[in-house]
Amino acid sequence: MARSKTSQKWLDRHVKDEYVQRSIKDGFRSRAVYKLLELDEKSKFFKKGQTVVDLGAAPGGWLQVAAQKVGEKGKVIGLDLLPIDALEDVETIEGDFQDDEILHQLQEKIKGQEIDLVLSDMAPNMSGMAAVDQPRAMYLCELALYFAVEHLKPGGWFVSKVFQGEGFEPFLKEVRQHFGKVVMRKPKASRPKSREMYLVAGGFKL
Repeated sequence: MARSKTSQKWLDRHVKDEYVQRSIKDGFRSRAVYKLLELDEKSKFFKKGQTVVDLGAAPGGWLQVAAQKVGEKGKVIGLDLLPIDALEDVETIEGDFQDDEILHQLQEKIKGQEIDLVLSDMAPNMSGMAAVDQPRAMYLCELALYFAVEHLKPGGWFVSKVFQGEGFEPFLKEVRQHFGKVVMRKPKASRPKSREMYLVAGGFKL
């Protein structure tokens, strides 16, 4: 089946994208790794020996970074609806984070251990209608926050993709109730036309 002109233009831009080229050269699974690397460079949330959970982890680029950062004594768990090809020193779960059974599987892997860092790059399948997409996106952000609040150790970190729009300000207010420091960042690797931002919250308070 022939590609539409729009999809062909997107593919051409994607192949020529600076960060796509870098990810191939550097052996990473996605261009999104450069967003995470820049966020960590500015906020220093990764440490050796940490336990990290990555929500919305496919295809595994952020997992690659996390595994490198926490080292052999760390623990990295990734979850996504889509399958994630095996990575050394990384545990993965395939399923819907909104499914109680999948959440139970994640909790089993954690085994009651407090988490140092929760990452979330989750986003809904976009319909192109803001009135539909924004509430879906914020709902996923809220689910990730609730998970972080339930499982983070004191002083822990929460890093999440967010989309500014309806529901964002109440969400930001709630995050600030649980964390001592909260900043919003737009990494260079985020496409200029994208509404995505990244929330970096540290100093979790019980």
